[in-house]
Amino acid sequence: MAPSTYFLLISLLALATSQAIASDPSPLQDFCVADIHSPVKVNGFVCKDPMAVNADDFFKEANLDKPRDTMKSKVGSNVTLINVMQLPGLNTLGISLARIDYAPLGQNPPHTHPRATEILTVLEGTLYVGFVTSNTDNGNKLFTKVLKKGDVFVFPQGLIHFQFNPVHDKPAVAIAALSSQNPGAITIANAVFGSKPPISDHVLAKAFQVQKGTIDWLQAQFWENNHN
Repeated sequence: MAPSTYFLLISLLALATSQAIASDPSPLQDFCVADIHSPVKVNGFVCKDPMAVNADDFFKEANLDKPRDTMKSKVGSNVTLINVMQLPGLNTLGISLARIDYAPLGQNPPHTHPRATEILTVLEGTLYVGFVTSNTDNGNKLFTKVLKKGDVFVFPQGLIHFQFNPVHDKPAVAIAALSSQNPGAITIANAVFGSKPPISDHVLAKAFQVQKGTIDWLQAQFWENNHN
């Protein structure tokens, strides 16, 4: 093999390797407790002075064993998220979690987490769950499963997913772990029909292939956020 060809192959391999590891870096210290009040703005949070860190920075009295109120929610669910904003010790650690309570026939409507994969464990009740793949030549494939107590399901990062309690007379509860300190949530209906200012009804009517009056009616609804 000519030296120039060998050098090109090595360069391409190095480039591919650098791209493969170009994700969130691993922490470079034991912890980086978020200084929520710092005026410095970075992609995340700057570190609190380690000498000022104490055990409370890694603790939150969340009472996640207590049921949440789902009756005030139009969709019949209540998501209690514990991310870096509630627990500064999560900063740079790449994890967060949520408790999700579902009323009978309640749902966590179709949504995405732009920065996290989610793994869901059912603690009580039954859930019908699923996610939809991104656009392909064969369309968007739906993967679904009915989960019982103790079952686990994974929703890949960025894909639209949902959970629904199909039982008429019993609530359900799940715990979700997410692979980001701040996973974000985009509820599809809220984002499309409840944005401020609203998306042009002409745009949405053409996108959904319905009459403009249907879009106007949808945009006039109150799109609430079930994430606390």
